[in-house]
Amino acid sequence: MRFTTSDRVSLHYTDEGTGKPVICLSGLTRNGSDFSYMTPHFPDLRLIKMDYRGRGQSDWADPETYTIPREAQDVIELMDHLGLDRAAILGTSRGGLVALGLGAMARDRLTGVAFNDIGPAVDPAGVEVIKNYIGRNPVWKTHDEAAAARAKVMSGFTGVPESRWREEVEKLYVETDEGLQITYDPRLRDAVLATGAQPEPDLWPFFDALDGLPLACIRGATSDILSKETYDEMCRRRPDMIAVELPDRGHIPFLDETAAVDALRRWSDLLP
Repeated sequence: MRFTTSDRVSLHYTDEGTGKPVICLSGLTRNGSDFSYMTPHFPDLRLIKMDYRGRGQSDWADPETYTIPREAQDVIELMDHLGLDRAAILGTSRGGLVALGLGAMARDRLTGVAFNDIGPAVDPAGVEVIKNYIGRNPVWKTHDEAAAARAKVMSGFTGVPESRWREEVEKLYVETDEGLQITYDPRLRDAVLATGAQPEPDLWPFFDALDGLPLACIRGATSDILSKETYDEMCRRRPDMIAVELPDRGHIPFLDETAAVDALRRWSDLLP
């Protein structure tokens, strides 16, 4: 399914289920397929998965609009398109930052927020890793090569079968005669590097503004994006937040881990 934003960009989304609405927002370079692993565990939720502009099956746009405020506005416009007054947000990485933006822009539209390996402060070490690969096609030529290499390059993950890495690379890259190609606008690199040249905003007031909403946070125990210090501070500020750290997971957990499913279940039960 598709809808057109106020600045005339066609965005792709899926809409499954008839229960409480949860809008699933993926990582920076990723798309709604991120949530395919968890979907079978939540047949009673209405899971709405949006591809950001320039990613997945959505149209590419002016790279100057590849920003968190514009992406948050796209979410609001999707909600309006669907006739949703309120919805919860499940945000993976970048998606959690968009959720914080939504809390500042339209808190009355939110029923709750679940953060997947992200918080109000982003670990600079992980950001540097992202800068190294964003906007560039991988060196591997086939999905098979990429799947075999993924377990080695994904630090912090253990016990992941190669079949899962194969699923991952099929989501991330298209196999062509010239090799693997990324599934997003390579100009996203320019937008991210431009943002990095600016002072990092203090997002803790955005997190505090979610007071009163059901919150959850899932952290990969070896994450290089959500530090232990930031995770602990989130828990301190919101002792009622459903929080779990997953062993043998880095950035980002798949969300079908037993503890992750349990946390999301407890969180979704609290949604109005």
